[in-house]
Amino acid sequence: MQPDKMPLYFGKDLEAMSFAKNYHKWILSEFSPYLGNSVAEVGAGAGSVSTLLLNTNISSLVAFEPSRNMYPLLKKTLAGDKRATVINDFFSRETAGKLFDSILYVNVLEHIEDDASELANAREALNAGGHLLIFVPALPWLYGEIDRQVGHIRRYMKKDLVALTHRAGFTVVMARYFDIAGIIPWYINFVLLKNSIGSGSVSLYDRIVVPPMRLLEGLVPAPLGKNVLLVARKA
Repeated sequence: MQPDKMPLYFGKDLEAMSFAKNYHKWILSEFSPYLGNSVAEVGAGAGSVSTLLLNTNISSLVAFEPSRNMYPLLKKTLAGDKRATVINDFFSRETAGKLFDSILYVNVLEHIEDDASELANAREALNAGGHLLIFVPALPWLYGEIDRQVGHIRRYMKKDLVALTHRAGFTVVMARYFDIAGIIPWYINFVLLKNSIGSGSVSLYDRIVVPPMRLLEGLVPAPLGKNVLLVARKA
């Protein structure tokens, strides 16, 4: 796609979520056993998750970011690591130019209108036995003004994400709700009060709530959660 045709992304959720270091580490700890050597990250934004990926033992990372204003930030963030390649385009097998052991979507799939076609594209770009790693916002009744502001098309129920992934030709390895403690604060702040997300509140939640919830949900699976985390394998 030509540079002047690439989208702009102004979502302040990326800026605020850059302060969620413990949260991102928690997500990545769930995905780490399935990364393999060659990884694609779709919608890498400014590189918060990319940086954590490069702190693992992966051999290569291809980070896709279609937004022309996010791309320079991502490129700067990853410039110091020779394992990283940054592509200013939408993800597909053609733009990737290679196959991967895993493909990662962290807070990205909910932005994509045709999520079924996106997962079909991901399957084509995976090695046999490769893994699809998805983290998305959950519970449609939590959808509020903040979701609209940052371009979320939907929030998922776990069963619906599992069904979508099966239809795309994957075998689901693991799917679970994530961050049960975040449900009520999210509903009050962003559905009832219609507040905007801020770095201060994200940082506070990340420091105080995330560490004990990570321990608790590691022991007892959450029956519901603010997000859904899914791992699937290409047959």
